[in-house]
Amino acid sequence: MATIPSFFYNRRANSIFDPVSVFDVWDPLKDFTFTSPNSLISRENSAFVNTRIDWKETLEAHVFEADLPGLKKEEVKVEIEDDRVLQISGERNVEKEDKNDTWHRVERSCGKFLRRFRLPENAKMDQVKASMENGVLTVTVPKEEVKKPDVKAIEISS
Repeated sequence: MATIPSFFYNRRANSIFDPVSVFDVWDPLKDFTFTSPNSLISRENSAFVNTRIDWKETLEAHVFEADLPGLKKEEVKVEIEDDRVLQISGERNVEKEDKNDTWHRVERSCGKFLRRFRLPENAKMDQVKASMENGVLTVTVPKEEVKKPDVKAIEISS
């Protein structure tokens, strides 16, 4: 097992392996420091800015779950655009610095995030619900029932 790269670990046991999604998690530049003045975000804040969101489809709905620890529901926006796009956004502000404090390490992320998902045709756009509990945002988009085609038996003549 030692020959398998570490980005294959921590996969959910019941999920199907997708070689493309592996590289979505793996960051080949994570050990390099970028100090470009043109950089919009610092490396330390990139974890919050690149908020990971799970999207699963059940028989009844599309369910989106995002881990947003430390955020209140007032700091998160969930919006639906006309062209069937779900947009989840928010911001965690930087803590106020006290001149008397000595910081030894800053690892908690801050900054803005924005994620957009194009919803399939079977999504009921007018019945979207969102809830937030213990730092987990859950957005539920119900699906239209799949109408089974009417089958009419045709008599075969001789």
